[in-house]
Amino acid sequence: MRQTMLHTEMAALPERGGGSGLSSCRRTVWPLWRLTVLLFAASSLPAVAALLEGLYCGTEVCYDVLGVTREASKAEIARAYRQLARRYHPDRFRVEELPGETQESAHRKFLLIATAYETLKDEETRKDYDYMLDHPEEYYQHYYTYYSRRLTPKVDVRVVVLVTICAISIFQYYSWHSSYNEAINYLVTVPKYRIQATEIAKQQGLLSRTKEKGKNRRSKEEIREQEEEVIRDIIKTKIDIKGGYQKPNLSDILLCQIILFPFYLTSYITWYVSWIYRFTICREEYGDEEKLYVIRRNMKMSQSQFDSLDDKTRESFMEKKLWIRENYEIHRREQEEEMKVKMATDPRMKRYRRWMKNEGPGRLTFMDD
Repeated sequence: MRQTMLHTEMAALPERGGGSGLSSCRRTVWPLWRLTVLLFAASSLPAVAALLEGLYCGTEVCYDVLGVTREASKAEIARAYRQLARRYHPDRFRVEELPGETQESAHRKFLLIATAYETLKDEETRKDYDYMLDHPEEYYQHYYTYYSRRLTPKVDVRVVVLVTICAISIFQYYSWHSSYNEAINYLVTVPKYRIQATEIAKQQGLLSRTKEKGKNRRSKEEIREQEEEVIRDIIKTKIDIKGGYQKPNLSDILLCQIILFPFYLTSYITWYVSWIYRFTICREEYGDEEKLYVIRRNMKMSQSQFDSLDDKTRESFMEKKLWIRENYEIHRREQEEEMKVKMATDPRMKRYRRWMKNEGPGRLTFMDD
């Protein structure tokens, strides 16, 4: 046993001479050489991976392109850019000043210089670029950061939202004003309102025709146009149009609604708490305004729809006490029965039902009508 161990140790020791010693030395040196090469290659990988094609200056370092260090200030970067731009600008390119350069190579160099300057002049972009140089292994993050910043709109989103709201508000006011003018133009042609407006104008002395002489004498067309304007103005002031054709109000446009939203919210909360306290806790009786509100809520109508109703209709609602739920349910069933009877007796509805039964949209027909 001892002889075997001694023989093994003697075999493990390198011999001082002969070919076997050289081969053992080669086997020891070869792994060390390969390890050195791998370590050198690994040390050079981050530098290569940090410069990605398609990002910033590509495989070139932006600092080296401008000839500045990473500690350079904004003024130094701008100065270096101006000097290089003057030399490589396509309009100022001279072969004598840049030997070995062509027009195309100088143009590519100028674009690279401009890219380097655009990258380093902005603090945020420069910070991202420095982070890429220091952390080359995060190349997916570098691609995301580069393209997200590149594709992000330069205009502030708040400005875009504000401009959009203003445009919508202007369109709202213009459309409402057009609808209101259409309603006024229609009312001017209605004999009922036109006669009333003419009588009011005569009472106020607005249609009195005085004799005019000389150069101040007007033609019949001018007098007629003035009378139309007077009648139109009286209709505007005397008739309260409600609903979708009512007179436009600046407080109803979107911009004012957004500005006044905190006030409206506070007012609603105050009103709701007061309503609960007065009519739920204290059991007070409803006033006229409260009764109309409950009626409108039962009918599921908006404020503008309810305001478009005439006074007689609202008075009939008050007489029937429709703010009481039971009375409203009876009124609703009566309205449904009246509608059914009307549809059954209306000749147009009979023709429509006959057409739907015989030649409705689900049947194929060759009739022209």
